[in-house]
Amino acid sequence: MKPIEPIALSPFLAIATHRSFRRAAVELGVSPSALSHSLRGLEEQLGVRLINRTTRSVALTEAGERLFARIRPAFRDIRDALEELNAFRGQPMGTLRINAARTSAQLALLPVVTRFARAYPDVRVEIRVDDGLSDIVAEGFDAGVRLGENLAADMLAVSLGPRQRSAVVASPEFFTRHAVPRTPWELRELPCIRYRFLSGVFYRWEFERDGEEVTVEVDGPLTLGDQGFMIDAALDGLGLAYVFEELVRTLLEQGRLVRVLEDWCPDYPGFFLYYPSRRQLPVALRAFIDFTRTGQSV
Repeated sequence: MKPIEPIALSPFLAIATHRSFRRAAVELGVSPSALSHSLRGLEEQLGVRLINRTTRSVALTEAGERLFARIRPAFRDIRDALEELNAFRGQPMGTLRINAARTSAQLALLPVVTRFARAYPDVRVEIRVDDGLSDIVAEGFDAGVRLGENLAADMLAVSLGPRQRSAVVASPEFFTRHAVPRTPWELRELPCIRYRFLSGVFYRWEFERDGEEVTVEVDGPLTLGDQGFMIDAALDGLGLAYVFEELVRTLLEQGRLVRVLEDWCPDYPGFFLYYPSRRQLPVALRAFIDFTRTGQSV
């Protein structure tokens, strides 16, 4: 067998990391067909199958799992060594990949990223909007953004943006047909717009007042997985929606939506930038962390 250069392992490493030919091809800047050809050539050289691919999934063979486990730390050490060279440059550079839920990207991440991009023009920021709880390490992200309650215990985190607050809203027309709820329990008798996580679990509406915490499992004619669509449905008079206050602030000021149970909706810690503990943080990520803490270039 001819000696295999480390660079020839890059296609396999990208596919194994993302478990997706499409995402791996994007990372490497090649077409999926070219990536598939490179993998096939590597497997032929090694004389062993590394990837099982179907129309719906990508999975490593036993040999592929063993190879991935051995080479991944070595490639990480190489990346860390190259990152250390950035310390000798005047400005951080490279690509910063962040995974964020849609609402956290809209309310907390993008306002910071736009300022950061102006302060650090040599850093490219890539944001993947993902409402699931992805494994940012396994999928090759530098960091993620989620609410504090959704962070894994082994992650480091820094606050990103102000505290948040939820709001229960409906259209004025809705309240010509239905009573205004005075307590969370009355929501059970009213049509509500439900939210379902990607996991399939329905969100139970959370409230608190004077130290009393209440969760209510609501019901209604429509279930959605996006707060923007929930707001649209509420504007159409279909039901009550439980959304982030900031998303409906203007609509409330315009009188297009009416808020209820405001005294049951205290503020809470907002979104956090989280990242794995590593021996050597990528320079671009370190610059972004420092930027979020100071609010200005450092």
